[in-house]
This record gives sequence, C-alpha cells and structure tokens, in this order.
Amino acid sequence: MKKPIITSIFVIVIVLGFIFGSNLEIPYKYTAYIAVAILAFLDSLVGGIVSNMKNEFNMTVFVSGFFVNAVIAIFLVYLGQKLNVDIYLAAVIVFTTRLFTNLSIIRRLIIENIEENKKNKKA
Repeated sequence: MKKPIITSIFVIVIVLGFIFGSNLEIPYKYTAYIAVAILAFLDSLVGGIVSNMKNEFNMTVFVSGFFVNAVIAIFLVYLGQKLNVDIYLAAVIVFTTRLFTNLSIIRRLIIENIEENKKNKKA
C-alpha cells in the first residue's frame, strides 16, 4: 500500500469514530475498559503513522500490536477491578508516554521534511 492511502484510511476511521461515538452512552462499570481500549488504539495508530513516515510500516505488526496491547490492558483493568486496585493506571501511563513520544517523533520528522524541501528548492 502507498503512504497516502494508508494515511487517508487512518483519517477516515478517526473521523467516523468521532462522529458515531460522540453520542454514545457508556455504563460506568465499562468506562475504564473503554478508556484503556481507546489509548491502545491511539498508541497503535500513532505508532503506525510513525512507522509509515519512516517507510517501515508493516500491517501485521500494526494489527497484532493493537490487539496484544488491548488484550493486556483490558486484562489489567479486569484484574484491578477484581483486586480492587487501579492496576490499569500502569497501562494508561505506558500508552500515554508512548503516545507523546510518537507524537514528538512525528513532529520531528515533519520539521526535517520541511527543512529538506526548503534546502532542495534553494539548490
């Protein structure tokens, strides 16, 4: 698959998710599960964008990473609820840290790309 097609699919999926998910009412007992699942999705999505920008994207790694991350995170939420301990916060911290790290990599790659294009136009 080419880079613009993958990026377009990501954007379309995100927009559709916001449109259809904005009016959803989630029961309180499932909010931790949904929050962790959303973070797992965002972590995989942004990680996929980074690997796509580096021309290292692999759909198998992307999909398997999403499902493995989601299953482990949901298991932590379940275990934490059974033990009455907020273990899922570990998954939240890890996913959030990785999310911000990947966002900074994206920013850096975009800036490098812009600077390279400026140099090529001057030459």
